[in-house]
Amino acid sequence: MAQQDIFVTRPCIPPLEEYIDQIRPLWESKWLTNMGDLHRQLEQALRQKLGVDRLSLFVNGHLALEGILQAMELSGEVITTPFTFASTTHAIVRRGLTPVFCDIKETDGTIDERKIEALITEKTSAILPVHVYGNCCNVEAIGQIARRHGLKVIYDAAHAFGVKLNGKGIGSFGDASIFSFHATKVFNTIEGGAVSFRDPALAPALCEAKNFGILDEETVVFAGGNAKMNEFQAAMGLCNLRHFDEEIAKRQALVTAYCQQLSGIPGLRMLRQRPGVRPNYAYFPILIEAEEAGTDRNTLYQALRDYHIFTRKYFYPLITDFDCYKDQYAQTPLPVAKKIASQVLTLPLYGDLGLENVEMICHAVKKILCK
Repeated sequence: MAQQDIFVTRPCIPPLEEYIDQIRPLWESKWLTNMGDLHRQLEQALRQKLGVDRLSLFVNGHLALEGILQAMELSGEVITTPFTFASTTHAIVRRGLTPVFCDIKETDGTIDERKIEALITEKTSAILPVHVYGNCCNVEAIGQIARRHGLKVIYDAAHAFGVKLNGKGIGSFGDASIFSFHATKVFNTIEGGAVSFRDPALAPALCEAKNFGILDEETVVFAGGNAKMNEFQAAMGLCNLRHFDEEIAKRQALVTAYCQQLSGIPGLRMLRQRPGVRPNYAYFPILIEAEEAGTDRNTLYQALRDYHIFTRKYFYPLITDFDCYKDQYAQTPLPVAKKIASQVLTLPLYGDLGLENVEMICHAVKKILCK
């Protein structure tokens, strides 16, 4: 049993002195927000780190997604996944668009590209897949579908910071990708987010979307919001970016230990990453197949809490089962998504978790499942 509570995640933060040194110039400049020097430095550093040509910072990942939906002037229907965080669908709905839900794949939890085309109608304007847990979608197949039907592709890459596919940054696929820099992510700016995008013509619209639609001191072109990243967030990002590779190396060692110790347990399955991916080890989800395991996911979840190990049913319930969306939209069958949502449990994972805690967590899982 853990001597103290172990939570599913914990923020990565730099040494206090490093952060203080980073923000110290703000006391001289008094420039705290509105795209200051640190904001510009972080944008440039992230373009390089993510391997993208264009990137716009936002105050959080959710408003980054709303911003790109607004900038692209989409209408009608957007095909997306029900197996994601609430933000993905909320952004679609809040922009006056209609989500159309596509089932997912059992292998990795990403949208099933084989089922997308059947959902396309004359109202469809975009496809919005999610690189869930940092697992890469089939970007090649999705791109081909989009080109055949003249659709935009926007990836929710909130989980996929730093991921590469065949040597290319994950943000370079599709028409745009959004990233989340929330405190729980592998890279954080406390809160924060960004959009990487292909079309340079979108740059002014994204800037206006996050700055009230203001073009200049006397011109306001549309009803934009306030979604600017401030300088304190940017400073945290610049500090954390220096430590990112170290954080990933720690997580890799922990994931390796998890895989070694949990492999071969009846009824416990892990999702598979597609070939050619350099992962970011953002999460460690397991699936509990109750019939073979002899217990279900909910029982394991509760039993681990008794060990002071706090996991998360991530993602449960499905978006389509939310009170605010139930019976709101025409639904195609989603058997795989419903099955995985009932089985998934994400175990604790963060750089400073330590191998001894992974060993203790695995011991507890085995004791519960292998009675």
